Amino acid sequence: MADFFQNGRIATLHNLTNRSVDELEADLRGWRAKKPMSLILPCLYSELEGPALSNIIDELSKVTFLDEIIIGLDRANAEQFEHAKSYFSRLPQHYRILWNDGERLKDIDKLLDKYGLAPQELGKGRNVWYCLGYALASGKARAVALHDCDILTYKREIVAKLFYPVVHPTFNYVFCKGYYFRAAEGAFKGRVSRLLVTPLLRALSKTFGTMDYIDFIDSFRYPLAGEFSMIMDVVSSIKIPSDWGLEIGVLSEVQRRYSDERVCQVDIADAYDHKHQKVSGDDPEGGLNKMSTDISKALFRKLAINGIVFTPEVFRTIKASYYRIALDLVDRYHNDAVMNGLSVDRHEEENIIELFTQCIRRAGEQFLTDPMENMERPFMASWSRVESAIPDIFTRIMKAVTEDNH
Repeated sequence: MADFFQNGRIATLHNLTNRSVDELEADLRGWRAKKPMSLILPCLYSELEGPALSNIIDELSKVTFLDEIIIGLDRANAEQFEHAKSYFSRLPQHYRILWNDGERLKDIDKLLDKYGLAPQELGKGRNVWYCLGYALASGKARAVALHDCDILTYKREIVAKLFYPVVHPTFNYVFCKGYYFRAAEGAFKGRVSRLLVTPLLRALSKTFGTMDYIDFIDSFRYPLAGEFSMIMDVVSSIKIPSDWGLEIGVLSEVQRRYSDERVCQVDIADAYDHKHQKVSGDDPEGGLNKMSTDISKALFRKLAINGIVFTPEVFRTIKASYYRIALDLVDRYHNDAVMNGLSVDRHEEENIIELFTQCIRRAGEQFLTDPMENMERPFMASWSRVESAIPDIFTRIMKAVTEDNH
Protein backbone atom coordinates (compact mmCIF):
# COMPACT_ATOMS: atom_id res chain seq x y z
CA MET A 1 0.00 0.00 0.00
CA ALA A 2 1.36 3.42 -0.95
CA ASP A 3 1.76 6.30 1.49
CA PHE A 4 0.61 9.89 1.06
CA PHE A 5 4.07 11.48 1.06
CA GLN A 6 4.57 14.35 -1.41
CA ASN A 7 8.11 15.09 -2.52
CA GLY A 8 9.75 16.64 -5.54
CA ARG A 9 8.35 19.39 -7.74
CA ILE A 10 5.10 17.77 -8.93
CA ALA A 11 1.96 16.32 -7.34
CA THR A 12 1.84 12.59 -6.69
CA LEU A 13 -1.59 10.91 -6.72
CA HIS A 14 -1.33 7.66 -4.78
CA ASN A 15 -3.30 4.46 -4.63
CA LEU A 16 -4.33 4.75 -0.98
CA THR A 17 -7.61 2.81 -0.81
CA ASN A 18 -7.78 0.59 -3.90
CA ARG A 19 -10.88 2.46 -5.03
CA SER A 20 -12.86 0.30 -7.43
CA VAL A 21 -12.45 0.75 -11.16
CA ASP A 22 -16.24 0.89 -11.48
CA GLU A 23 -16.33 4.04 -9.34
CA LEU A 24 -13.50 5.66 -11.30
CA GLU A 25 -15.19 4.86 -14.59
CA ALA A 26 -18.55 6.18 -13.38
CA ASP A 27 -16.90 9.56 -12.68
CA LEU A 28 -15.22 9.55 -16.10
CA ARG A 29 -18.51 8.78 -17.86
CA GLY A 30 -20.03 11.78 -16.10
CA TRP A 31 -17.27 14.08 -17.34
CA ARG A 32 -17.13 12.62 -20.83
CA ALA A 33 -19.62 15.05 -22.37
CA LYS A 34 -17.41 18.06 -21.64
CA LYS A 35 -14.06 16.30 -21.94
CA PRO A 36 -14.23 13.42 -24.44
CA MET A 37 -11.25 11.04 -24.35
CA SER A 38 -9.15 9.15 -26.90
CA LEU A 39 -6.70 6.35 -26.15
CA ILE A 40 -3.58 5.75 -28.27
CA LEU A 41 -2.10 2.27 -28.65
CA PRO A 42 1.26 2.26 -30.49
CA CYS A 43 2.16 -1.29 -31.46
CA LEU A 44 4.21 -3.53 -33.71
CA TYR A 45 2.44 -6.21 -35.72
CA SER A 46 4.46 -8.81 -33.79
CA GLU A 47 2.59 -7.77 -30.65
CA LEU A 48 -0.63 -9.09 -32.18
CA GLU A 49 1.06 -12.49 -31.98
CA GLY A 50 2.36 -12.00 -28.42
CA PRO A 51 0.84 -12.91 -25.05
CA ALA A 52 -0.13 -9.42 -23.83
CA LEU A 53 -2.22 -7.62 -26.44
CA SER A 54 -5.17 -10.02 -26.55
CA ASN A 55 -5.80 -9.49 -22.85
CA ILE A 56 -5.41 -5.72 -23.29
CA ILE A 57 -8.14 -5.74 -25.95
CA ASP A 58 -10.37 -7.88 -23.72
CA GLU A 59 -9.93 -5.39 -20.86
CA LEU A 60 -10.48 -2.34 -23.08
CA SER A 61 -13.69 -3.89 -24.40
CA LYS A 62 -15.17 -3.30 -20.93
CA VAL A 63 -14.30 0.43 -20.91
CA THR A 64 -17.33 2.62 -21.52
CA PHE A 65 -16.00 6.18 -21.25
CA LEU A 66 -13.69 6.29 -24.31
CA ASP A 67 -14.79 8.16 -27.42
CA GLU A 68 -12.07 6.76 -29.65
CA ILE A 69 -9.16 4.32 -29.73
CA ILE A 70 -6.29 5.12 -32.09
CA ILE A 71 -4.01 2.20 -32.95
CA GLY A 72 -0.63 2.91 -34.51
CA LEU A 73 0.50 -0.22 -36.40
CA ASP A 74 4.14 -0.60 -37.40
CA ARG A 75 5.93 -3.27 -39.47
CA ALA A 76 2.86 -4.76 -41.12
CA ASN A 77 2.39 -5.73 -44.76
CA ALA A 78 -0.99 -5.67 -46.53
CA GLU A 79 -1.99 -9.15 -45.41
CA GLN A 80 -1.00 -8.41 -41.83
CA PHE A 81 -2.93 -5.13 -41.89
CA GLU A 82 -6.06 -7.02 -42.94
CA HIS A 83 -5.49 -9.40 -40.05
CA ALA A 84 -5.07 -6.44 -37.70
CA LYS A 85 -8.44 -5.04 -38.78
CA SER A 86 -10.03 -8.36 -37.90
CA TYR A 87 -8.02 -8.63 -34.67
CA PHE A 88 -9.17 -5.26 -33.32
CA SER A 89 -12.75 -5.62 -34.55
CA ARG A 90 -13.91 -6.91 -31.19
CA LEU A 91 -13.38 -3.45 -29.69
CA PRO A 92 -16.87 -1.96 -29.13
CA GLN A 93 -15.56 1.62 -29.20
CA HIS A 94 -15.02 3.68 -32.32
CA TYR A 95 -11.45 2.93 -33.39
CA ARG A 96 -9.06 3.58 -36.25
CA ILE A 97 -5.81 1.84 -37.23
CA LEU A 98 -2.95 3.90 -38.63
CA TRP A 99 -1.22 1.54 -41.05
CA ASN A 100 2.14 3.27 -40.99
CA ASP A 101 3.60 1.01 -43.68
CA GLY A 102 0.68 1.52 -46.08
CA GLU A 103 0.98 3.58 -49.24
CA ARG A 104 -1.47 6.28 -48.15
CA LEU A 105 0.42 7.18 -44.97
CA LYS A 106 3.72 6.81 -46.82
CA ASP A 107 2.44 9.48 -49.22
CA ILE A 108 1.73 11.72 -46.22
CA ASP A 109 5.29 11.08 -45.05
CA LYS A 110 6.68 12.02 -48.47
CA LEU A 111 4.70 15.25 -48.42
CA LEU A 112 6.06 16.10 -44.97
CA ASP A 113 9.56 15.29 -46.17
CA LYS A 114 9.29 17.92 -48.91
CA TYR A 115 8.89 20.50 -46.15
CA GLY A 116 11.62 18.98 -43.98
CA LEU A 117 9.01 17.90 -41.43
CA ALA A 118 8.97 14.10 -41.78
CA PRO A 119 10.34 12.01 -38.88
CA GLN A 120 13.82 10.75 -39.73
CA GLU A 121 13.88 7.62 -37.56
CA LEU A 122 11.55 4.65 -37.47
CA GLY A 123 10.29 3.51 -34.09
CA LYS A 124 7.85 4.15 -31.29
CA GLY A 125 8.40 7.91 -31.28
CA ARG A 126 7.40 8.22 -34.93
CA ASN A 127 4.40 5.96 -34.38
CA VAL A 128 3.21 8.02 -31.40
CA TRP A 129 3.76 11.28 -33.30
CA TYR A 130 1.49 10.22 -36.16
CA CYS A 131 -1.13 8.93 -33.73
CA LEU A 132 -1.14 12.30 -31.96
CA GLY A 133 -1.52 13.97 -35.35
CA TYR A 134 -4.52 11.78 -36.11
CA ALA A 135 -6.03 12.61 -32.70
CA LEU A 136 -5.82 16.30 -33.62
CA ALA A 137 -7.24 15.59 -37.08
CA SER A 138 -10.13 13.57 -35.69
CA GLY A 139 -11.14 16.28 -33.26
CA LYS A 140 -13.07 13.78 -31.15
CA ALA A 141 -11.16 14.32 -27.91
CA ARG A 142 -10.28 17.00 -25.38
CA ALA A 143 -7.80 14.65 -23.69
CA VAL A 144 -5.65 11.77 -24.90
CA ALA A 145 -3.81 8.97 -23.08
CA LEU A 146 -1.23 6.48 -24.28
CA HIS A 147 0.08 3.15 -23.08
CA ASP A 148 2.21 0.33 -24.47
CA CYS A 149 0.81 -2.87 -25.98
CA ASP A 150 3.11 -5.39 -24.31
CA ILE A 151 1.86 -5.07 -20.72
CA LEU A 152 1.56 -8.60 -19.36
CA THR A 153 -0.20 -7.53 -16.14
CA TYR A 154 -2.70 -5.19 -17.80
CA LYS A 155 -5.92 -4.14 -16.07
CA ARG A 156 -8.35 -1.58 -17.40
CA GLU A 157 -7.95 0.67 -14.35
CA ILE A 158 -4.68 1.79 -15.94
CA VAL A 159 -6.71 3.80 -18.48
CA ALA A 160 -9.11 5.18 -15.87
CA LYS A 161 -6.28 6.32 -13.60
CA LEU A 162 -4.36 7.95 -16.46
CA PHE A 163 -7.36 10.01 -17.58
CA TYR A 164 -8.77 10.89 -14.16
CA PRO A 165 -6.34 13.74 -13.27
CA VAL A 166 -6.55 15.56 -16.62
CA VAL A 167 -10.34 15.42 -17.07
CA HIS A 168 -11.48 15.98 -13.48
CA PRO A 169 -13.52 19.23 -13.59
CA THR A 170 -11.76 20.87 -10.63
CA PHE A 171 -8.21 19.61 -11.12
CA ASN A 172 -5.82 21.88 -13.00
CA TYR A 173 -3.49 19.30 -14.54
CA VAL A 174 -2.64 19.34 -18.24
CA PHE A 175 -0.24 16.37 -18.15
CA CYS A 176 -0.16 13.18 -16.09
CA LYS A 177 2.51 10.48 -16.00
CA GLY A 178 1.85 6.94 -14.78
CA TYR A 179 4.16 5.16 -12.37
CA TYR A 180 4.32 1.67 -10.92
CA PHE A 181 6.55 -0.98 -9.39
CA ARG A 182 8.39 -3.09 -11.97
CA ALA A 183 8.80 -6.75 -11.01
CA ALA A 184 8.69 -10.15 -12.72
CA GLU A 185 9.46 -13.69 -11.63
CA GLY A 186 10.25 -12.57 -8.09
CA ALA A 187 12.89 -10.02 -9.12
CA PHE A 188 13.27 -6.25 -9.50
CA LYS A 189 13.07 -4.97 -13.07
CA GLY A 190 13.13 -1.45 -14.52
CA ARG A 191 16.90 -1.52 -14.97
CA VAL A 192 17.25 1.55 -17.19
CA SER A 193 15.20 3.74 -14.88
CA ARG A 194 16.84 2.44 -11.68
CA LEU A 195 20.42 2.03 -12.85
CA LEU A 196 20.78 4.73 -15.51
CA VAL A 197 18.29 7.58 -15.25
CA THR A 198 18.14 8.10 -11.49
CA PRO A 199 21.92 7.95 -10.83
CA LEU A 200 22.68 9.98 -13.99
CA LEU A 201 20.27 12.75 -12.93
CA ARG A 202 21.93 12.87 -9.52
CA ALA A 203 25.38 12.87 -11.10
CA LEU A 204 24.35 15.81 -13.29
CA SER A 205 23.05 17.64 -10.23
CA LYS A 206 26.29 16.95 -8.41
CA THR A 207 28.31 18.21 -11.36
CA PHE A 208 26.33 21.36 -12.19
CA GLY A 209 24.53 22.13 -8.93
CA THR A 210 20.79 22.45 -8.32
CA MET A 211 18.81 22.93 -11.53
CA ASP A 212 15.04 23.21 -11.95
CA TYR A 213 15.04 20.83 -14.92
CA ILE A 214 16.96 18.05 -13.19
CA ASP A 215 14.83 18.40 -10.05
CA PHE A 216 11.71 18.19 -12.22
CA ILE A 217 12.71 14.98 -14.01
CA ASP A 218 13.96 13.42 -10.77
CA SER A 219 10.54 14.05 -9.19
CA PHE A 220 8.99 11.31 -11.35
CA ARG A 221 9.00 7.92 -9.71
CA TYR A 222 9.23 6.20 -13.08
CA PRO A 223 10.39 8.75 -15.68
CA LEU A 224 10.63 6.13 -18.44
CA ALA A 225 7.04 4.92 -18.06
CA GLY A 226 5.34 4.70 -21.45
CA GLU A 227 1.96 5.59 -19.94
CA PHE A 228 0.84 9.21 -19.83
CA SER A 229 -2.10 11.49 -20.58
CA MET A 230 -2.52 15.12 -21.59
CA ILE A 231 -5.03 17.64 -22.81
CA MET A 232 -5.12 18.35 -26.53
CA ASP A 233 -3.54 21.80 -26.17
CA VAL A 234 -0.36 20.04 -25.05
CA VAL A 235 -0.51 17.63 -28.00
CA SER A 236 -0.41 20.37 -30.62
CA SER A 237 2.47 22.29 -29.09
CA ILE A 238 5.18 19.84 -28.02
CA LYS A 239 8.16 18.53 -29.97
CA ILE A 240 9.22 14.97 -29.17
CA PRO A 241 12.25 12.91 -30.17
CA SER A 242 11.89 9.90 -32.44
CA ASP A 243 14.58 7.78 -30.75
CA TRP A 244 14.62 6.03 -27.36
CA GLY A 245 14.56 9.45 -25.69
CA LEU A 246 10.79 9.72 -26.27
CA GLU A 247 9.68 9.60 -22.63
CA ILE A 248 12.40 11.96 -21.39
CA GLY A 249 11.75 14.23 -24.38
CA VAL A 250 8.03 14.49 -23.60
CA LEU A 251 8.78 15.37 -19.96
CA SER A 252 11.34 17.94 -21.11
CA GLU A 253 8.79 19.64 -23.37
CA VAL A 254 6.15 19.66 -20.64
CA GLN A 255 8.65 21.19 -18.20
CA ARG A 256 9.55 23.86 -20.77
CA ARG A 257 5.98 24.93 -21.44
CA TYR A 258 4.03 24.43 -18.20
CA SER A 259 4.39 25.20 -14.52
CA ASP A 260 4.92 22.38 -12.04
CA GLU A 261 1.40 22.87 -10.69
CA ARG A 262 -0.06 21.75 -14.04
CA VAL A 263 1.80 18.39 -13.95
CA CYS A 264 1.23 15.26 -11.85
CA GLN A 265 2.03 11.57 -11.63
CA VAL A 266 -0.38 8.79 -10.69
CA ASP A 267 0.02 5.28 -9.32
CA ILE A 268 -1.59 3.10 -12.02
CA ALA A 269 -0.67 -0.46 -10.98
CA ASP A 270 0.44 -2.38 -7.89
CA ALA A 271 2.79 -4.43 -10.08
CA TYR A 272 3.65 -4.05 -13.72
CA ASP A 273 5.47 -6.26 -16.17
CA HIS A 274 6.06 -6.02 -19.90
CA LYS A 275 8.56 -7.08 -22.54
CA HIS A 276 12.14 -6.72 -21.34
CA GLN A 277 14.71 -5.38 -23.78
CA LYS A 278 17.88 -7.39 -24.32
CA VAL A 279 21.04 -5.88 -22.88
CA SER A 280 22.87 -6.17 -26.25
CA GLY A 281 26.24 -5.43 -24.67
CA ASP A 282 28.11 -6.06 -27.93
CA ASP A 283 25.69 -4.11 -30.14
CA PRO A 284 25.63 -0.33 -29.61
CA GLU A 285 22.63 -0.09 -31.97
CA GLY A 286 20.42 -2.56 -30.09
CA GLY A 287 18.63 -3.24 -26.81
CA LEU A 288 19.51 -1.44 -23.61
CA ASN A 289 22.80 -0.39 -25.18
CA LYS A 290 21.19 1.96 -27.69
CA MET A 291 18.33 2.88 -25.37
CA SER A 292 20.66 4.14 -22.65
CA THR A 293 22.79 6.08 -25.15
CA ASP A 294 19.73 7.83 -26.62
CA ILE A 295 18.35 8.66 -23.18
CA SER A 296 21.68 10.11 -22.07
CA LYS A 297 21.84 12.28 -25.19
CA ALA A 298 18.28 13.45 -24.56
CA LEU A 299 19.31 14.72 -21.13
CA PHE A 300 22.50 16.33 -22.48
CA ARG A 301 20.49 18.07 -25.23
CA LYS A 302 18.10 19.60 -22.74
CA LEU A 303 20.88 20.83 -20.47
CA ALA A 304 22.70 22.37 -23.45
CA ILE A 305 19.48 24.18 -24.41
CA ASN A 306 19.42 25.52 -20.84
CA GLY A 307 22.92 26.96 -21.27
CA ILE A 308 25.16 24.22 -19.89
CA VAL A 309 28.49 23.96 -21.71
CA PHE A 310 29.88 20.43 -22.15
CA THR A 311 33.54 19.57 -22.57
CA PRO A 312 35.44 16.26 -22.51
CA GLU A 313 36.48 17.00 -18.94
CA VAL A 314 32.88 17.64 -17.89
CA PHE A 315 31.78 14.32 -19.39
CA ARG A 316 34.56 12.51 -17.54
CA THR A 317 33.33 14.05 -14.30
CA ILE A 318 29.72 13.07 -15.03
CA LYS A 319 30.76 9.50 -15.86
CA ALA A 320 32.81 9.08 -12.67
CA SER A 321 30.09 10.58 -10.49
CA TYR A 322 27.40 8.45 -12.14
CA TYR A 323 29.39 5.26 -11.59
CA ARG A 324 29.78 5.82 -7.85
CA ILE A 325 26.15 6.85 -7.29
CA ALA A 326 24.82 3.90 -9.32
CA LEU A 327 26.88 1.36 -7.38
CA ASP A 328 25.64 2.82 -4.09
CA LEU A 329 22.05 2.51 -5.29
CA VAL A 330 22.56 -1.20 -5.99
CA ASP A 331 23.02 -1.70 -2.25
CA ARG A 332 19.70 0.01 -1.56
CA TYR A 333 17.85 -2.00 -4.20
CA HIS A 334 19.35 -5.22 -2.88
CA ASN A 335 18.31 -4.48 0.70
CA ASP A 336 14.81 -3.43 -0.38
CA ALA A 337 14.41 -6.62 -2.41
CA VAL A 338 15.62 -8.91 0.36
CA MET A 339 13.22 -7.40 2.91
CA ASN A 340 10.33 -8.01 0.48
CA GLY A 341 11.31 -11.54 -0.43
CA LEU A 342 12.47 -10.52 -3.91
CA SER A 343 15.80 -10.98 -5.61
CA VAL A 344 18.41 -8.66 -7.15
CA ASP A 345 21.39 -10.17 -8.94
CA ARG A 346 24.09 -7.79 -7.75
CA HIS A 347 26.68 -9.14 -10.18
CA GLU A 348 24.36 -8.61 -13.15
CA GLU A 349 23.32 -5.16 -11.93
CA GLU A 350 26.94 -4.06 -11.59
CA ASN A 351 27.71 -5.40 -15.06
CA ILE A 352 24.83 -3.35 -16.46
CA ILE A 353 26.17 -0.27 -14.67
CA GLU A 354 29.52 -0.88 -16.41
CA LEU A 355 27.66 -0.95 -19.74
CA PHE A 356 25.68 2.20 -18.93
CA THR A 357 28.91 3.97 -17.97
CA GLN A 358 30.27 3.25 -21.44
CA CYS A 359 26.98 4.40 -22.98
CA ILE A 360 27.26 7.73 -21.14
CA ARG A 361 30.81 8.07 -22.49
CA ARG A 362 29.63 7.24 -26.02
CA ALA A 363 26.71 9.68 -25.76
CA GLY A 364 29.11 12.41 -24.66
CA GLU A 365 31.51 11.70 -27.53
CA GLN A 366 28.69 11.76 -30.09
CA PHE A 367 27.33 14.97 -28.61
CA LEU A 368 30.72 16.70 -28.83
CA THR A 369 31.49 15.35 -32.31
CA ASP A 370 28.38 16.86 -33.89
CA PRO A 371 26.44 18.90 -31.32
CA MET A 372 24.04 20.52 -33.81
CA GLU A 373 22.99 17.18 -35.31
CA ASN A 374 22.46 15.74 -31.85
CA MET A 375 20.50 18.84 -30.83
CA GLU A 376 18.10 18.95 -33.78
CA ARG A 377 17.94 15.68 -35.73
CA PRO A 378 16.03 13.48 -33.23
CA PHE A 379 13.20 15.98 -32.72
CA MET A 380 9.99 15.85 -34.71
CA ALA A 381 8.17 19.09 -35.39
CA SER A 382 5.20 20.13 -33.30
CA TRP A 383 1.89 19.57 -35.07
CA SER A 384 1.13 23.28 -34.87
CA ARG A 385 4.22 23.91 -37.01
CA VAL A 386 3.22 21.16 -39.46
CA GLU A 387 -0.24 22.69 -39.83
CA SER A 388 1.22 26.13 -40.48
CA ALA A 389 3.35 24.67 -43.30
CA ILE A 390 0.62 22.41 -44.74
CA PRO A 391 -2.78 23.89 -43.77
CA ASP A 392 -4.78 20.87 -45.00
CA ILE A 393 -2.54 18.24 -43.37
CA PHE A 394 -5.21 17.04 -40.95
CA THR A 395 -7.72 16.63 -43.77
CA ARG A 396 -5.15 14.58 -45.67
CA ILE A 397 -4.43 12.39 -42.64
CA MET A 398 -8.12 11.78 -41.96
CA LYS A 399 -8.72 10.85 -45.58
CA ALA A 400 -5.77 8.44 -45.71
CA VAL A 401 -6.66 6.67 -42.47
CA THR A 402 -10.37 6.47 -43.30
CA GLU A 403 -9.67 4.94 -46.72
CA ASP A 404 -7.23 2.43 -45.22
CA ASN A 405 -9.76 1.35 -42.63
CA HIS A 406 -12.59 0.94 -45.15
